[in-house]
Amino acid sequence: MKKVLALVLTVVMVLSFAACSKPAAEEPAAEGTATEAAAGLYDGTPLADHKDEIKVAVIRNLGADEHTAQFLAGTVEEGTSLKFKVDTFTTDGNNAKFEDIFNQVLIGGYEGVVVSHGQDNAQELIQQAVAQGMKVVTFDTTADVEGVTKTAQDDFSLAKLSLDALVNANEGKTPKIIKMWIAGFPPMERRETVYKEYLEAGKIEEVAVVGEVGDFSNVAGLNADAIGSLLTRYPEGEIDAIWASWDAFATGAFTALNENNRNEIKIFGVDVSNADLQMIQAENSPWIMTAAADAKLVGTINMRLLAMKIAGEETPASYEIPATTINQADMAGDTTVETLADVYDTWGKSDSFDEEWMQILRSK
Repeated sequence: MKKVLALVLTVVMVLSFAACSKPAAEEPAAEGTATEAAAGLYDGTPLADHKDEIKVAVIRNLGADEHTAQFLAGTVEEGTSLKFKVDTFTTDGNNAKFEDIFNQVLIGGYEGVVVSHGQDNAQELIQQAVAQGMKVVTFDTTADVEGVTKTAQDDFSLAKLSLDALVNANEGKTPKIIKMWIAGFPPMERRETVYKEYLEAGKIEEVAVVGEVGDFSNVAGLNADAIGSLLTRYPEGEIDAIWASWDAFATGAFTALNENNRNEIKIFGVDVSNADLQMIQAENSPWIMTAAADAKLVGTINMRLLAMKIAGEETPASYEIPATTINQADMAGDTTVETLADVYDTWGKSDSFDEEWMQILRSK
């Protein structure tokens, strides 16, 4: 019995030694590595020199609301269709968190970054990115760096469309309004420029101004309370409309008007989401109009511009995404952001910066 056990142990040891001594060349190669998958991926395009998958980042310094989700979906879907690896980050309007994430991106091996709603500390961080060779596109960001394309919604048109609708709905008199607005954000500042023109021209009469953001976690709730408080001071007939320069403000106004049975006051807003559309289409809704650009399309166009930069192609210094007027009267009761394209030809579609070589990548 001892001889048999000794023989078995000897065989096991020999087999183990043979396995450990197997030449590396005979070991099966790992399948599906990033380099292998990307090799030749960009052939036939200006990106042909890239043998590894291209990594890009998207940093959004706002909360994770529906508008943010749409914007990020646009960047991810377009970037993925172009065979990029897209990582997204939201930093909740917290500049310290934004800086921390940006610094991680700077050392993360990314070739480009889309920066959305960067504030005062964005300038220096973007300059660092450009200095180390990264390509950068910004959206609604406080920064002016050479070589960076700045994009924005056409905020002047957004404000004009919504204010024109407000004035036209009160034809024959100067409407008394509550303005919902807050300083310190580039899109708000641009919309305010148009608002002041209407105010100074006597087209509207300002009764009160409210606008609170807090930590971005409950913007609608904060502003519902603010509007509710105002309504106790202004009885029926003293306010004609609310101009909400941001849809998060408009949702707060909608709640306050419903809770206080003050639906005679009409809301004219800026920006849109599916939650907004449900409110606009609700029975006896006071929210009758909003002006908006498709957030997903904004993300798509920003990613196309970033791809062009990575490919070494010329891009404009700035670009504005056009606005669409969205009227309650045009809704079918079940209209969503995704089906707005069936209602308005200007929604969700753009050939801007959609290069022929991008079509090649999408076909692979």
